[in-house]
Amino acid sequence: MSYTLPAGFESLEPFLQKWALPTQNERQLTRLNASTAELKAFYDGILPLMPAALEYVDKFNLGEIPDDGKPLYWMMLSMAEIAPHVELYRGDPKVPHSFDERRFIAEHGGLSE
Repeated sequence: MSYTLPAGFESLEPFLQKWALPTQNERQLTRLNASTAELKAFYDGILPLMPAALEYVDKFNLGEIPDDGKPLYWMMLSMAEIAPHVELYRGDPKVPHSFDERRFIAEHGGLSE
């Protein structure tokens, strides 16, 4: 699918295909299958824009984000998914010394937004 971003977030376009994912299950699976380098590149790319991105989506009620803002919102959710892995686990896409996360099935993980 082809997404667009609101003005001011053009530098995130290289990450759209991989990280603008509407469901929690897609975000988790993408993180689990990503390399450490992919996690770090996304983290470094979006982190400086997080304050502006949060300010942008905060203007809307949940469920009322315009179509061009949804991919930005989904990318912020992807950032929430991967940030602990970059910040705490040295970029390991899995939680070290834990059970296989693929066993976890989120009850509402297939719902978008």
